[in-house]
Amino acid sequence: MSERLGITYELSCGRGESPERKARGIALEQTVELPAATLPPGIESAMVGRIETLEPAGGNRFRARISYAPETVGGELTQLLNVLFGNISLKRGIRITGIAWPAALLRRLGGPAYGTAGIRRLTGVRERALLGTALKPIGLDAAALARRCEAFATGGIDLIKDDHGLADQPSAPFADRLQRCQEAVTRANARVGGNALYLPNVTAPFAEFPRRLEAARAAGCRAVLVSPWLAGLDSLRWARDQFGLALMAHPALTGSAFGRRHGIAPELVLGDLFRAAGADASIYPNADGRFGLSRRRCEAINGHLRGPLGELHPAFPVPAGGMDVARAPGWVRRYGIDTILLIGGSLYARGDLVRGARELLDAVREQHA
Repeated sequence: MSERLGITYELSCGRGESPERKARGIALEQTVELPAATLPPGIESAMVGRIETLEPAGGNRFRARISYAPETVGGELTQLLNVLFGNISLKRGIRITGIAWPAALLRRLGGPAYGTAGIRRLTGVRERALLGTALKPIGLDAAALARRCEAFATGGIDLIKDDHGLADQPSAPFADRLQRCQEAVTRANARVGGNALYLPNVTAPFAEFPRRLEAARAAGCRAVLVSPWLAGLDSLRWARDQFGLALMAHPALTGSAFGRRHGIAPELVLGDLFRAAGADASIYPNADGRFGLSRRRCEAINGHLRGPLGELHPAFPVPAGGMDVARAPGWVRRYGIDTILLIGGSLYARGDLVRGARELLDAVREQHA
């Protein structure tokens, strides 16, 4: 791996706009934020981004690779995001399509504490895809959500997470929901000999975030749900280091970054960035669902979560958003067993949650018989 941070940008140039000038503007804007003529001696060569390549990419688009000295990041996740897409996010026609990571920076960020192997140890599931679902909808009280939680655990769902919209609403306050749902999963596990995990949504304002993490740990939870684009990407790293819980990341708000001509490619946000920050599993909107990512893009996210990334543990891809029971075996064949299938509405539509969960489990098990 390079000792410099390499970022590949796809530049869309308007009429009369020079790709060379646009790339040079990025290199300056993301570092010194001054015209080159105003810089003190030595600063440009030491700190300004270096344009490594600039080539046509079809039509009015160009591909620029710019590298940055490690000192511009300094090992901080917040500053990494600033160098990656800080000021230039306010411009137009700049899309990040690749990151070449320095090994030292990846070691500093740390990545998943558990990863795919650790999540398998927690669930006891070794040789099949894992099954997940979400407790829904907002408006049910904590007791009703706990009954659903117990039914899913009884039927064989491995990871039962709060819906990301469940926070601390009066209908099901966080503390009450946490206690009831964790107790429900514990009862079901004892009854059926399972290892289902309940993942409370701990996404919260800054002051409340550690209290919810501590409450989850004290209640016996082994994993939690976090929305890093809401709480801040560094919330993953901090939760990993301070509380020792497995982390499932939710993609809420990340779609604002996924423009066709401007933004950051989904596989870099939901794959590289979430994984580097500490996500053991990353939810993304699956192809053929209600959010519209292509199959090629979904497979790219899978690759960025599971493929080589320095010495970081691989993380679980969690395709969601329109997944259904009937097509679950097909998705396992396509994506492989190191996948968590997150299925919600299709299970609820079956009415009997225990039976629906068992049918899903049986269908997935058949893929490995």
